[in-house]
Amino acid sequence: MAAENTKPQVGIIMGSDSDLPIMKAAAEVLKEFEVAFELTVVSAHRTPLRMVEYASSAAERGLKVIIAGAGGAAHLPGMIASITTLPVIGVPVKSSNSIDGWDSVLSILQMPNGVPVATVALDAAKNAGILAAQILAVSDEGLSKKMVQFKQQMQKGVDEKIDQLKFAGWNNNFDKL
Repeated sequence: MAAENTKPQVGIIMGSDSDLPIMKAAAEVLKEFEVAFELTVVSAHRTPLRMVEYASSAAERGLKVIIAGAGGAAHLPGMIASITTLPVIGVPVKSSNSIDGWDSVLSILQMPNGVPVATVALDAAKNAGILAAQILAVSDEGLSKKMVQFKQQMQKGVDEKIDQLKFAGWNNNFDKL
């Protein structure tokens, strides 16, 4: 998924291909920001040796951030973070074997001291992509400018909605709500 002749800076991994409908949102955001990435399946439980190899070689392969999505017990983000020194962003996925996603959220959120995982909301791979871009933007002026434009576009969108509400007569008239 990386742009031609561009080394991936972000690794997007998931415990199962069934997580792809959620995790593709991270890829789409990174494409928008023109950040090169790779995307693959790495299962903490079914392919533990692949997981160790992926995490232990990530930095030397040029990755700077890893986004790891997992459902159910959701061990993948924490296990990846225990192996690499790269920032890891965990995406809890509400999967078919999940308890309304809470098991995934808590598995990723409740990491022991010394093994941090940045955790986004349930199924919020888009936020994981944005956070990965923000992390990279700290040392990339071009990407930093894109992040500023992104935030300005979000503000513009809200301002337009406020104007629409005013036009519809809802301005300062909360009793109509």
